Amino acid sequence: MTPAFGPSQPAVLAEGLHKRYGGPSGTPVLDGFDLTVAPGTVHGLLGPNGAGKTTAVRILATLLTADGGRAEVAGYDVARQPAQVRTRIGLVGQHAAVDEFLTGRQNLEMFGRLYHLGVRKAKRRAAELLERFGLTEAANRPLRHYSGGMRRRLDLAASLILAPAVLFLDEPTTGLDPHSRNELWQAVRSLAASGTTVLLTTQYLDEADQLADQISILAPSGPEGGRVIAEGTQEDLKARIGTDRIEIIVATAEQVELTARTAANVAGAGLELDVADRRVSVPVAERVSALAELVRRLDEADVKVEDIAMRRPTLDDAFLSLTGRRVAAAESDVGSAGSGRLE
Repeated sequence: MTPAFGPSQPAVLAEGLHKRYGGPSGTPVLDGFDLTVAPGTVHGLLGPNGAGKTTAVRILATLLTADGGRAEVAGYDVARQPAQVRTRIGLVGQHAAVDEFLTGRQNLEMFGRLYHLGVRKAKRRAAELLERFGLTEAANRPLRHYSGGMRRRLDLAASLILAPAVLFLDEPTTGLDPHSRNELWQAVRSLAASGTTVLLTTQYLDEADQLADQISILAPSGPEGGRVIAEGTQEDLKARIGTDRIEIIVATAEQVELTARTAANVAGAGLELDVADRRVSVPVAERVSALAELVRRLDEADVKVEDIAMRRPTLDDAFLSLTGRRVAAAESDVGSAGSGRLE
């Protein structure tokens, strides 16, 4: 569908959105939320549970009314022109909206009819989307025989029946195993390459790192909760916490202080040490030359090094620096296997 906005206009715009649940004395979920999403990009909205990601998406998708502020999607005001907004967006929520008793083809044809496409056009659009998402061979199987990744791809296909200008993905990979997550990532990359604007909410740092052109970080609930506290590309956010670091693990705790002094002579300020872990970390500007010089000096000082490596800042480091919260280690939940999930 042709968007109502030009290439220089934002596909999604939110200014000072406020939302409070439980009346005037209730807890604010959004408190001055601002967001600008450029057309044809994947924009990641990153934050822990309770930060207001889903509330923001529901307001932008016209499913919830804001208490204050304004928002536009695809050139239309979400409060004054909700019908126009709805014809130009797709939404994939945290839980699949498809019917497991119908086949993949029947699901998409049903969505087409619900969108008033007509029988022939609905069948044609269903066939196009099944092929696009690699589901043609499984098209006539009931969804109860689909894998989790296949179901989410079909759910994504259903959201594209009308070829929306803007697609909202609200934590689309929650509960998926790593293989299914990768399948969905490939589908999102394909959408972005075709020019669809995607707003992706997620609590998985690697997901934002893999997919997003720009990232906005929502503050955890608290004094600054409900607003964006930082935004930029992945590299912009990582750069906020400084340069690369050399990390050294030594053989014995007794050598940590000697290692720290040696590293400080090479790199200067900003050194960190952990005697219990026998670890020394120091920031460096000239990566290769600093590493070579430090290895030489440690060897001269007869320091027994178990490991030494150059470490670049991660999105996890940036999030910790900005919010004071670290990503939880992956646990048994298959949805967080292999990923950094926010605590």
